[in-house]
Amino acid sequence: MEGNSSWKWRWSKLVRKIERVHTLGERQELIERLSKPDRPLILAFANAHSMNLLAKSESFFKSLCDADTVLRDGSGMETLFNQLRIPPGLNLNGTDLIPDLISLFNGRCIALLGTQEPYLRSGVDFVEKNLAPQSNFVHANGFHEEKVYLLLAAESCPALIVLGMGMPRQEEVAIALRSTLSYPCLIVCGGAIIDFWGGRTTRAPLWMRRNGMEWFFRLQLEPKRLFQRYVTGNMVFLARALIFPFFNSGLIQKIFRSRV
Repeated sequence: MEGNSSWKWRWSKLVRKIERVHTLGERQELIERLSKPDRPLILAFANAHSMNLLAKSESFFKSLCDADTVLRDGSGMETLFNQLRIPPGLNLNGTDLIPDLISLFNGRCIALLGTQEPYLRSGVDFVEKNLAPQSNFVHANGFHEEKVYLLLAAESCPALIVLGMGMPRQEEVAIALRSTLSYPCLIVCGGAIIDFWGGRTTRAPLWMRRNGMEWFFRLQLEPKRLFQRYVTGNMVFLARALIFPFFNSGLIQKIFRSRV
């Protein structure tokens, strides 16, 4: 097998790591399991952007692969699994999954770490009003040194920590939190989730989300910032997804056969 500097080797390892869920019943079982951690656990999401990032960054690759649970996020990953002839399962994007997960933490302390004011405060207010009205909240913006988050979590002991710092930083902070904390909690790598709650970023219409077009909606809102990620990045990802199956010689198929 090629060394871990190869994007093909890294993709193979992460694809094997991803937990696929095929029914709504399995989805509910998943979030219920995640809501009852017995130690510090990390939930992360794999999408086309993360696959591009880990192809270039060994440190990000290690952080993402070291998460306790990694879920498939987005139509790009569906395309990749279909290319491998592996059932992709449901699209478990964080923006839809995390709110359902938070509701199961209602009554326990929740930390929201990410974005900036006034969106952070608005995001906390949204979650408190709509998702977890019986919970206590701690929060901090996403631009502090790592030690600030470690100290905040150690002092407040939140049962759920949602990181809204974007890749790759949130995955690195998640690893640091898990290695430091000694009580059961779930650490979620949430991307732009707090920005959505706080009104900084608008979600696409439902029909676009259902058809895997939310990326296009976001590109229209922020073309300069997101062009590299969603236009150039998607082209690079799709090119790799097309050739990736030819480098695996049935290895991934063999691993997944018993999980279908």
